[in-house]
Amino acid sequence: MPLPEPNDAGSGSVTFVNRFTLSGSAEDFEAAFAETAEFLCRRPGFRWHALLVPADTGPGSADGRPQYVNIAVWDDEASFRAAVAHPEFPAHAAALRALSTSEPTLYRHRQIRVAPDVPAVSGPGGRTT
Repeated sequence: MPLPEPNDAGSGSVTFVNRFTLSGSAEDFEAAFAETAEFLCRRPGFRWHALLVPADTGPGSADGRPQYVNIAVWDDEASFRAAVAHPEFPAHAAALRALSTSEPTLYRHRQIRVAPDVPAVSGPGGRTT
C-alpha cells in the first residue's frame, strides 16, 4: 500500500502512541508488553508497532522511573477500536497497568514526508510502493 499523499487527512490509517512510566521491573514490563503485542498483531487492521526506550541512558521520568513509548499503526480507527474491545484485551491491559502508568493517544496523519532517496521498504517507518 503506498503512503498517502502529503497532507492527506483522509488516508484512514491511525497511529496509536502510548508512553509508559514503569512501576515494576523493565524485564517484567517487556515480557508483558511482548504478550500484548503478540495478541494485537493478530487483530485485523494491525500494521506494525515499535516499542522504544530513550536513546540516552539517563532517567526516563522526573522521578527517575524508566519510560517506554509504544507506536502502533492501524489501517483505521475502527480496526484499533475493535482490537481493544476484544474480550481478551482487558487481561493484557491489566498486566501492563500492574507494571506501569500510561498516557495513550490515538492520532490521525496530517503530514507525511519520505526522503526521495529512501528505497521502497515495508514495516516501521518504511513505505511500500
